[in-house]
Amino acid sequence: MPTFSAAQRTLRATQDSGTMLDRNLRHTLRSPDTMIVSIALPVMILLMFVYVFGGAMDVGPGPYIDYVVPGIILLCAGFGAGTTAVSISTDMKDGIVDRFRTMDIARSAVLTGHVAESLIRNMITTSVVIVVAVALGFRPTTDPLRWLGALGVIAMFVLALSWIAAALGLLARNPEAANGFTVTFMFIPYVSSAFVPPESMPTWLHWFAENQPVTPVIETVRGLLMGTPIGDSAVTAVGWCAGIAVAGYLAAATLFTRRTTD
Repeated sequence: MPTFSAAQRTLRATQDSGTMLDRNLRHTLRSPDTMIVSIALPVMILLMFVYVFGGAMDVGPGPYIDYVVPGIILLCAGFGAGTTAVSISTDMKDGIVDRFRTMDIARSAVLTGHVAESLIRNMITTSVVIVVAVALGFRPTTDPLRWLGALGVIAMFVLALSWIAAALGLLARNPEAANGFTVTFMFIPYVSSAFVPPESMPTWLHWFAENQPVTPVIETVRGLLMGTPIGDSAVTAVGWCAGIAVAGYLAAATLFTRRTTD
């Protein structure tokens, strides 16, 4: 067998990951229902909170839509990242991964391709949700640099959740179970500062909302888009995203090795 240097192995893994990414993007384009649901659900929730609950919400100065949109964006990201678990579980169940193992490709490329596809798909759906929110009256007061910062934080959040979803997809024995595992992605943003200030919650729930991973991410995105104080939320958000991403990657790599070792 030929011996490759570290640089050559890295290059080959990158190329193989690109091939897997192309495969997964093609699957998404051939199954537009996934993209439609990923967009339609957050938009419906946005409409519900703005027009049904918005009149009863007291979040301080400014319209409620300016407060709630960052939370909807993170909710959208969580739902979209969760579908990665189903895709990976489907590949494992259908046996396509066994065929990949007979080919001369990097083992890491299978998971990396899924995670990269999740990142691209979710950034597209996030952009669509933002456009819809602007059409409904969302008025961010920011500059291009802060827009890039907000999108960067959202991308880190999506990447972190996608690696966790990859691990859950490998942990599940079928796509239905994988879908059930990721339901929590939909509920965590509700117990945060996404829709109401944590101060309005009971004491015990207030503590959880203030100290869970989603709140600093939302506060950072909200601060970057709306000019509200960020404080140390940005550092906390980056720390949470990095920690979750590393934990998800290590868990996914370990589970993938166990399930693909004869």
